Amino acid sequence: MGRREDARQRFLRLANARVNKALKAIGLVGNLSNRSNYSYSDRDVTRMLSALEGAVRDCRWRFDSAAPTKRQEFRLDG
Repeated sequence: MGRREDARQRFLRLANARVNKALKAIGLVGNLSNRSNYSYSDRDVTRMLSALEGAVRDCRWRFDSAAPTKRQEFRLDG
């Protein structure tokens, strides 16, 4: 049973760190909405938000099914 507690503690430590890191990164993406500093189109915003929503959907699916997925990289081209 001690092994299970170790795995639980590792999960809690990593989950807290990774979710907080993701929330901070999403907040930084939100900072891009400042039109006085950045120029973007509605299409850019739609593509960014779709990529983020897709990543959350894939994450949820992995927890539901425990199946591995491939990582996708997001890139806007100017």
